Amino acid sequence: MANGIDKPSTLSGLTEAEAKEFHGIFVTSFIIFTAIAVVAHFLVWLWRPWLPGPNGYTSLQDGVTYAAHGLLPFIS
Repeated sequence: MANGIDKPSTLSGLTEAEAKEFHGIFVTSFIIFTAIAVVAHFLVWLWRPWLPGPNGYTSLQDGVTYAAHGLLPFIS
């Protein structure tokens, strides 16, 4: 090599220290992303549950009908 220091040949081309640093950043980022996704799913669940309640999906049909009647004047 040009600088006289031989790096071990790895698939990633990173040294062990660089690989550990990258792994730490990756794991931290993944945990933060997962936490944000869990919070987002929980908030959506509170806003509009995706499993039917005791009345089934009939209560959702009322909301869809209401929204459709509100949008029809804009379409026709």
